[in-house]
Amino acid sequence: MSSTTEYTPPKVWTWNKANGGRFANINRPIAGPTHEKELPIGRHPLQLYSLGTPNGVKVTVMLEELLALGHSGAEYDAWLIRIGDGDQFGSGFVAVNPNSKIPALMDRSGSKPIRVFESGAILMYLAEKFGAFLPKDSGPRAECLSWLFWQMGSAPYLGGGFGHFYAYAPTKIEYAIDRFAMETKRQLDVLDRRLAETEFLGGADYTIADIAVWPWYGALAKGLLYGGGEFLSVQDYKNVQRWTDAIAERPAVRRGRMVNRLQGDPASQLHERHDASDFETKTQDKLAAGS
Repeated sequence: MSSTTEYTPPKVWTWNKANGGRFANINRPIAGPTHEKELPIGRHPLQLYSLGTPNGVKVTVMLEELLALGHSGAEYDAWLIRIGDGDQFGSGFVAVNPNSKIPALMDRSGSKPIRVFESGAILMYLAEKFGAFLPKDSGPRAECLSWLFWQMGSAPYLGGGFGHFYAYAPTKIEYAIDRFAMETKRQLDVLDRRLAETEFLGGADYTIADIAVWPWYGALAKGLLYGGGEFLSVQDYKNVQRWTDAIAERPAVRRGRMVNRLQGDPASQLHERHDASDFETKTQDKLAAGS
């Protein structure tokens, strides 16, 4: 192992310097707003404040899937939250999500607005509200929810662990990269073994478990996350690859991953979405080719 400067933690940690790395300007050890800024409100019952990261993609895919099933009440406005600029620390956003993370949802369809934050909670809320993508029978429902919460517990090791130390940390630390690469490959193996048994994570049917896991591990499987595909030999997980490709072909998934997106081919980006007709500005060929 390469040598590193030995670090002895102080008795009491204090925030007295920037931590470096790509997101140093928005990392801080306190919560609450940094500035006053109200959130915009569109004309639809559902107001989404988000960004096209894996956690944001979960919700836009879910909403597009619901609309594809004919649930007109799932029409939504998707407002762009630029986390690199600190939009998530505005007073209006913090009122919707006190944790200052995307995505955040306001449901204004009833007499009193309902806020929902954390991507898994939003998926469950929408699934129960519209009666879709969450099995009703206890066995399949338990399986679906188990994989949903597996993702909630696992992805921080992939993103904040492997992704941070492999791609974003100001210095490369061999121990940290090895530790989180090992865990990420273990997670891929967990998924691959499950998907050798069944078409989707919850069983025979596509559910919110797949919608939650795919934006993270599907992107990883295609080498689109942190540039670590070759490093992790993602091509070896054949069942994950099969599942990833099948979900990527769903029209609602293609639309959902475009919303609030700021990276990749400009033809694959729809920065804000306020009506289904917004997708008409993209040709079908461009939509199919969106990366």
